Amino acid sequence: MRRAGRLKVTGDYVAFYQNLLPLELLFSSSRPRPAKSHNIPTKPTIDPIVGRYINLVLEGRPHRIYFEEAGSGIPLLCLHTAGADGRQYRAILNDKAITENFRVIVFDLPWHGKSSPPPGFQDEIYALSTERYVAVTMAVKEALQLDNPVIMGCSIGGRAVLHLALYHGKDLRAVIGLQSALYAEKTIDDDEPVGTRNIHRPDVHGSEISGALMMGLIAPQSNSTDTWETLWHYMQGGPGVFMGDLNYYFTDGDMRNGIASEIDTSECPVHLLTGEYDSSATPELSGQLAKEIDATSFTVMKDMGHFPMSENPEEFRKYLLPVLEQIAGN
Repeated sequence: MRRAGRLKVTGDYVAFYQNLLPLELLFSSSRPRPAKSHNIPTKPTIDPIVGRYINLVLEGRPHRIYFEEAGSGIPLLCLHTAGADGRQYRAILNDKAITENFRVIVFDLPWHGKSSPPPGFQDEIYALSTERYVAVTMAVKEALQLDNPVIMGCSIGGRAVLHLALYHGKDLRAVIGLQSALYAEKTIDDDEPVGTRNIHRPDVHGSEISGALMMGLIAPQSNSTDTWETLWHYMQGGPGVFMGDLNYYFTDGDMRNGIASEIDTSECPVHLLTGEYDSSATPELSGQLAKEIDATSFTVMKDMGHFPMSENPEEFRKYLLPVLEQIAGN
């Protein structure tokens, strides 16, 4: 409601953010989320997913990058959202309709999930940049010897695929941008920054505020189970990591400088999928992007929010599969 301009908040912002999670729960209680039906297994099962570590050097320092993969065929490298990790793509990794033709690979950015920060991290402030994001993604591609992969990313990952198509399009089969836009608005209430002063401060619970800020970006049609798993990923982020990612999302990765128009979609096809219930990367902003770069395809996904692959994977696959079929056919 705040992002849409239908609710104005003034006063003590610290107190507001200290209590944002219960406030979000209060407002969301007026429209309960649907329940998810569960197929309870009669015996233990093992997902067809393998997790490993890549040992490599980034910016002159050793890193252990965690990744998971499933399937075989065309490499499909997936990029998670800000402040979260590769668990967001669990449903994609388990989807036989995808993994029978694609080798799905999901890695955790440094400082995220199981990819620990590099030695000496305790003496620095983490901040993600365009150069750093592109470099680590291409380093993973090279380390795994991925030939002409497809790269799919959401939110900050949806921005990163644009930079990757711009700078490395000749080495990619295609990119898929989920919730992609040229930029993201940094403020909600006048000059009150989102995620800069309030996500990482000693008098605000960092885990709770990270989840609370994302709650309003998930479509109300998404079931309660997948919604809360998506929020849990945010609630487990390291101190200051979400804030550091937003440096790229809000500032360093802003593409309103005209460079997006240099993306050659005839060389590297760009497919855009945007959930309609997203006040950060709105369908209007994605449409603006699609027009500027002459996107290969652009689809608005009904009843979907900012995290389609994790908040509503069953519906998301209906939009993703035709895109993957088109890419495989080409």
